[in-house]
Amino acid sequence: MGVSFILTCAGNGSRAGFNQNKLLVEIDGKNSIERCLETVANCKQITQIIVTSSKADFNAIKKIALPYGALVIEGGSTRTQSIKNALEFCNQEIVLIHDGARPFVSTLLIQRCIEGAQKYGGVIPVVESANTIVKADDRKATLYLGKKGLFNVQTPQAFNLEQIISAYKMADGKTFNDDGEIYKEYIGELHLVEGESKNIKLTYQEDFNRENLDKYRFGCGFDCHKLVEGRKLILGGVEIAHTKGLLGHSDADVLTHAIMDAMLSALALRDIGYHFPDSDQKFKGANSIELLKQVMSIIYHKGYEVKSVSAVIMAERPKLLNIIPQITQNLATVLNLSCDKVGIGATTLEGLGFVGREEGICVHATATLTLKD
Repeated sequence: MGVSFILTCAGNGSRAGFNQNKLLVEIDGKNSIERCLETVANCKQITQIIVTSSKADFNAIKKIALPYGALVIEGGSTRTQSIKNALEFCNQEIVLIHDGARPFVSTLLIQRCIEGAQKYGGVIPVVESANTIVKADDRKATLYLGKKGLFNVQTPQAFNLEQIISAYKMADGKTFNDDGEIYKEYIGELHLVEGESKNIKLTYQEDFNRENLDKYRFGCGFDCHKLVEGRKLILGGVEIAHTKGLLGHSDADVLTHAIMDAMLSALALRDIGYHFPDSDQKFKGANSIELLKQVMSIIYHKGYEVKSVSAVIMAERPKLLNIIPQITQNLATVLNLSCDKVGIGATTLEGLGFVGREEGICVHATATLTLKD
């Protein structure tokens, strides 16, 4: 069963106060339309994409949509008319209708909506209201509705194509809040699926504040080095007495390497092999703590700073129980964090594999970044 996806982009977003359509305003290098289409492109059940556009933005939106195989059509003077126009081009059994101003929709939510429409005919995603709702007239409260049983409605809204087309024909130009209300009025029972708190609608200029949209980023890193004689064993910038050390182009500080990779991963900035290649002689024997400082600078210039790191060291020997506090303190100092934000653990592999045979040491790390003030 194929699915058509309508992305509504025909408005002008005047309430956002930009000098252009708010959907064309970039957030971290991508506008709302691009973000929506990237997500939709990852949904295999969606076989047709239709984007509505105003006449003024038609060429700009068509240029964005073309790489995703989307059909761009001119919308109407109202959202209702734009959807009605788009429905004429739909050719699949199920149709999803989504606001272009909700760029953070997930593939999981889209899948829930598809499954709901297949089962019930018409569904809308909702998030239970966390606030008390009051009805007002002339800025005076007339009725307290509370919050129990009240929900905030989102998109995409999903329907059986024939049913929603029929509903729009019967609506005959009347004004409704959204597609779900039209379906409920003329077709019948409208079901709810669980929405997502991050699936916000960008309406006002403050909604585009990066601190609200992308405050936290998370990354993971992994590294592994061979143990050999004649090398120093350095973990987290701390030299540890042992019969063997780690082999590598730099000082082979496997713990620091994994943490750096996690930090870079959080911002999709490749890995340390890309930034500090072993083919470059200037990094031969390099102090990994100094490289960590360079990674921190890269992160900082991208507008972020490290909030916390966590790592597990996989080593049969030496035993690290008593040295971990020193490693933690050293890394915390370099990262400008308190020790309770640097979680370092260690484990053996019970004699199994590369690590278990004491042939090397591996580390898995994670990092949390936050927008700097």
